[in-house]
Amino acid sequence: MKPLYRRAALSALLASAALVAYPAFAQTAPPAADAPAPQTDDQNGSDIVITATKRSESLQNVPIAVSVLTTKKLDDLNITNFSQYAQMLPSVSFQALGGTPGTNVVYMRGVASGGDGNHSGSLPSVGVYLDEQPVTTIGGNLDVHIYDIARIESLSGPQGTLYGASSEAGTIRIITNKPDTSSLYGRIDLEGNKVSKGGYGGKAEGMINIPLSASIAFRGVAFYQRDAGYIDNVPGTRSFDVSAPLAPLAAGYTGTVNNSAFVKKDYNDTEIAGGRAALKVDLDSNWTITPSIMVQDTRSHGSYGYDPRLGDLKVQHFFPEFRRDRFWQAGLTIEGRLGNWDLTYAGAYLDRKDYASSDYTDYAEAYDNLYSSVGGIAGYFYFRNAAGNTIDPRQKVIGTDHFKKMSQEFRVASPSTNRFRIVAGLFYQRQSNDIHQDYQVAGLAPLLSVNGSPGTLWLTQQHRVDKDYAMFGEASFDLTPTLTFTAGGRAFIYDNSLIGFFGFGRNPAFNQLTGGPPPNAAYSTRTGVAGCFTTSGVRLRDAQLVGQANTTLLPAAVAGSPCTDLGVYSGGTILPVKASGQGVTYRFNLSWKPVSGVLLYGTMSRGFRPGGINRRADVAPYAADFLTNYEVGGKFTGFGGKFRFNAALYRQDWKKFQFSFLGQNSFTEIHNGPDARIWGAEFDSALTLGPLSLTASGSYTDAKTTKNLCIVDDPTYTCTGAGNLVSAPKGTRLPVTPQVKLNGSARYSVPMGGAKLYGQAVVAYQSSASTDIRTAVFETFSGNVINPAAQLGRLPSFTTADFAIGAEWSKFSLELYLQNAFDARGQLSRFQECGSCGQRPYIVPITPQTIGLRFGAKF
Repeated sequence: MKPLYRRAALSALLASAALVAYPAFAQTAPPAADAPAPQTDDQNGSDIVITATKRSESLQNVPIAVSVLTTKKLDDLNITNFSQYAQMLPSVSFQALGGTPGTNVVYMRGVASGGDGNHSGSLPSVGVYLDEQPVTTIGGNLDVHIYDIARIESLSGPQGTLYGASSEAGTIRIITNKPDTSSLYGRIDLEGNKVSKGGYGGKAEGMINIPLSASIAFRGVAFYQRDAGYIDNVPGTRSFDVSAPLAPLAAGYTGTVNNSAFVKKDYNDTEIAGGRAALKVDLDSNWTITPSIMVQDTRSHGSYGYDPRLGDLKVQHFFPEFRRDRFWQAGLTIEGRLGNWDLTYAGAYLDRKDYASSDYTDYAEAYDNLYSSVGGIAGYFYFRNAAGNTIDPRQKVIGTDHFKKMSQEFRVASPSTNRFRIVAGLFYQRQSNDIHQDYQVAGLAPLLSVNGSPGTLWLTQQHRVDKDYAMFGEASFDLTPTLTFTAGGRAFIYDNSLIGFFGFGRNPAFNQLTGGPPPNAAYSTRTGVAGCFTTSGVRLRDAQLVGQANTTLLPAAVAGSPCTDLGVYSGGTILPVKASGQGVTYRFNLSWKPVSGVLLYGTMSRGFRPGGINRRADVAPYAADFLTNYEVGGKFTGFGGKFRFNAALYRQDWKKFQFSFLGQNSFTEIHNGPDARIWGAEFDSALTLGPLSLTASGSYTDAKTTKNLCIVDDPTYTCTGAGNLVSAPKGTRLPVTPQVKLNGSARYSVPMGGAKLYGQAVVAYQSSASTDIRTAVFETFSGNVINPAAQLGRLPSFTTADFAIGAEWSKFSLELYLQNAFDARGQLSRFQECGSCGQRPYIVPITPQTIGLRFGAKF
């Protein structure tokens, strides 16, 4: 039945797209050349005004590829979070790192190498903005709750001239509704739902707009949402090899453990609460000040990935799992005019804290198997308590991140009606992250733990700072009334640094030259305290090897760590490791309006992503990567604004792309890989036929490497030499992004008495995708060649269908909906807990079939 339903749903989607596109070719008489080109909102034929180019312009007059979800579209589709709106944006894909809200890594147009998202990893390639302020963060997107949002704009392709470093592949802008001085009004929305094979959820949301005077208005939003769980943590055991332990077993430990204390049905629920407030103050007819603040607290429990070896939507974990993600952002926008020039200042401060606990049992299971020939973990390592007895080697990970971002932008714009017009400005941002990752083993002896942290096998305690400076400008000149040339550039400087500690502890009685008791549970003599700087500037391990008498360690540069092994010694102190650079990005565009309602354009643009630092001293810093985009497109409007069809064709050259992966001992390493070339097409369309509204959008992405990806960096890309191997041959498809992505919707409304009744259907499809670019690596310990892409498995294609029926009155609305109506088990991503944990790949699914009831009231 499922293959039949998928084919039927896909056929309906393609038919919808064909029906939407048909009127463009059915028109026989184009409107007059001097007639204004109308635009359509997806539902009611009204003009869609966007600010993608830092000016207010009609969507159909902006000569770049932009997809827009309007207020009405967001409400109609019941969109409240990132994964829901990403499904409706054809060029957007993402990697769900564990599936927990707020941990997604966003990609656009296939610019994805996989493995991103680590707190010490690459900066994102897609910028995310909340109004005028960037909220792009490392290690997962800021999943802003979507309510009372004016629109979401998705700008495809490099946006580096106007939006900077983290907009290499594109930009997503979330634009909130602003305070309104016209009248007092508000709304309340309530919802309850039930997930098939899961629990109950719901949400309560409200908004109020209050004019305080003729020139001052306040707008406030509050929300609470509970997402029901649907993955079960089922009973199970893990057994470790204790046939030949190096030390007697601790009392009560037999080598077999169970998870009975954590067994739970519908394990993965999430609660989200927060609000926004904004104040608009019109100082006079030319100047407006808008301060705003948003707070959000997301609390997730359990695992959002299931283990297919155990069955559908089942997992078997052995430690508490949760994540709390809190953020607040304060913003200030000042808009005004000097003469006929527009001036804008946008400043913001973002503070984000997350605290998480994760099960890491799979790591112990994997390494017990890897070392099975020598008795497993108990027969090779030193997982012992203070009494010297062998203990349970399983780990849990306690992780925190404290992310701060301060950004400021000042820009000016000449009158948009001038034949020659410019936008120019200055930009600065500083973002920092305090990183804490504590890998704990219950009962581990203090002398085998990280110094000062009993029970901690491994500790990461680092401080990261990324700074960006830029000046930008874009100028447009109307060569004729219908032909416009635009050129823009951005000169940038980036300065990134990283300092702190990572690794194992070190028993003070152990000497690198003479030996002694085990230095730590892993018997590592290189990583961690062994690599910390002494007061002479020599690392502890090296100082002992040369017989240096004074091996006193310098104080820790980052609070909470025993010492510092990630940094640069200078004159008795330790400075951060730095990576910096500068350069220029550009955009050239030629647009032509041959007749009213038609816009054709060609674009060449370049985006970049800053380089950075690897925390391992023996891995070189990685350089910036650059993306060059060649694009042609068209925008077509007709039938008095009732029809819209926008499309683009592009080629992108991605030079020496940054590639992150879990290397030896599950260290995250970032390297510059080979080049890649991406060919693609995308379209977005809407048609209103009286009571029937249709939309369809889609993308095709063909992204492949143009050179070999080597295990060891090789400037020739032949991957020869000792220890080297072709990890991904030339022509390998880039991971994560589906080659085809389509979605379509149909909404039919009919008046009945004092109400408007409606029915709605939404269909979405995406093709399969690889989860890892690598097809060959050397396995830890054994040295055998394995295929990570095959081990993790592909993301299969899937189709979903959503249906809704409802009624709208002047002050009330009621809707019954069914999401994922056929309970498709679409896979958003796959992951494993560590670099060697291929024995248990996890699948992050879309939410199963959900039925719900929505009620809304306006006043």
